[in-house]
Amino acid sequence: MLIVDPTDPTPIYAQIARAIRAEIAGGRLAIGAKLPTVRQLALTLRVNVNTVAKVYSQLERAGVLSARRGVGTFVREPGETSSAKPSAPERERMLHQLTERLLADAHAAGITLDDIIRQLESRRT
Repeated sequence: MLIVDPTDPTPIYAQIARAIRAEIAGGRLAIGAKLPTVRQLALTLRVNVNTVAKVYSQLERAGVLSARRGVGTFVREPGETSSAKPSAPERERMLHQLTERLLADAHAAGITLDDIIRQLESRRT
């Protein structure tokens, strides 16, 4: 379930995007799952429709979601895009950015690096 915390200094659109990504990573939103319409999610979260539209658009550009006109927005299969896989340097750059965001968010929440590592290790299969 997606929630927005108006007291969080993180912008609302970033909270929504992070929550959608977390739902996907946690398996609560499966590959191919249909997301609520922009209007439905905006009403549920009590946010502006344009905010949700911005999130969906950004996640579609990032290859996380796939919008089908007249059908809906769906969780995209990793690698489903027609473009080639990112190069090793590009993957390293993306990983660095992801890590920086994770560490900044964790620090703001009072979560330690050891807590993060413990959580990641628990998810290793």
